[in-house]
Amino acid sequence: MKNVFFRKGRATAPHTGRILTLALALVMLLSTLLACTPAGPGEEPEHEHVDYVAQTKLEMTSSSRKVEARVKSYIDGDTTHFYVDESADFPEGVVKARYLAIDTPESTGRLEEWGKKASAFTKETLKNAAAILLESDDESWNKDNNGRHLLWIWYKPTADAEWRNLNIEILQNGYAIASNSGQNRYGSTCLAALAQATAEKLYVHSHEKDPSFPYGDATEITIKELRTNREAYEGVKVAVEGVIAQNTNGTLYLEQYDEEDERWYGMQVFYGYNMATSAKRFLQTGNAVRIVGTFQYAEVVNAWQIAGLEYDQMDPKNPKYTQLIAENQTVPYTEIPDLSVFTNGKTDLAVGEETVSFNNNYLALHTSASLKGLTVVDYRVTPSGDDKGAITLVCEKDGVRINIRTIVLYENGALVTPDRFEGKTIDVLGIVDAFTPEGSTEAQIQVRAFTVGAITIH
Repeated sequence: MKNVFFRKGRATAPHTGRILTLALALVMLLSTLLACTPAGPGEEPEHEHVDYVAQTKLEMTSSSRKVEARVKSYIDGDTTHFYVDESADFPEGVVKARYLAIDTPESTGRLEEWGKKASAFTKETLKNAAAILLESDDESWNKDNNGRHLLWIWYKPTADAEWRNLNIEILQNGYAIASNSGQNRYGSTCLAALAQATAEKLYVHSHEKDPSFPYGDATEITIKELRTNREAYEGVKVAVEGVIAQNTNGTLYLEQYDEEDERWYGMQVFYGYNMATSAKRFLQTGNAVRIVGTFQYAEVVNAWQIAGLEYDQMDPKNPKYTQLIAENQTVPYTEIPDLSVFTNGKTDLAVGEETVSFNNNYLALHTSASLKGLTVVDYRVTPSGDDKGAITLVCEKDGVRINIRTIVLYENGALVTPDRFEGKTIDVLGIVDAFTPEGSTEAQIQVRAFTVGAITIH
């Protein structure tokens, strides 16, 4: 990883009268490097370590904006969502904060070395804080291109302690590189903290391997990143983690929760019939797993999926390959209360430096879902083929229709027929799926039910 001062497209905020030149930044860095003898993580440097965080004081009477907060959700090392009191500035009582002056390695999207370490540091610091305060860089609440507020994060370790600046602390501890660090309210301190961390070779500046990073030839990635930027990863060997929501005929439906969007994202995974028996034993519904395989578009099922899974029978805990993480996890079955919002609504998401609008039902694809109070108004039965006897229930709720598709269902050895559901009100637990009707080129969203017990009749 290169140690640089600026990265394109990251958080910036203007502050008049305090802009430091790049030349000054380089002089400060070089002078610090020359004065220090490098040390590895955990080693004592031969120069006197300076606690720049302790030296930095919060001026409550300054012109910057300030608001007390508490954590809503932890995203990564340099992004956190906070609750604040509702006001004209924050009518929803929520602030999505992007930390000023720092750029921690990624732990969402594509995972980078030291990303999880940085994220864990931020989470543990705020989790144990007695108080939290958000500060703007100037007289305004500035935002980045993704609508996140650009902020300084202050916290008190204990109720009677002084405020500490978390942005500077992250830099000082070597969990981040700079992001326009000299061009802000605490610019000189940020650069000094960065120079010291670089000289001490801490974490991202260490040139050492991250012990928590699963080095291998697979791209460490989230399901959200694959779903929202799929063409960029076609044919790429990827590694993802998630909970198995359903296992059926060599295909898994894998779900992963995204803290920033506060929603589950799903992925279809095809492991086929050649997977080792020992691996098949843990590729079961409710288990958390790490999947390693190739991301591709499968024409035969008209879907993007991960296939070609690899497994090491001699070393089943090897993170370079598919492995079990934990058993008996909870399948979320996210409730869909409003079919109109699900079917016709859209959500804007940041994809790289752009904002992209996605259909809500597309974002829910391959996730587990709960639907309640559906009225069965029609049905179809598959007349032939491997799915002969499978049922499609045409359901309606509040004037909106959705199809519930079953596999071939049996109860006590007898085939379940559609008259069981005709005209009834039902609740359904299933997987959001898509199918392309014969003669059409456009996929339609449906929900698949895999057991008799997944459909409750009122």
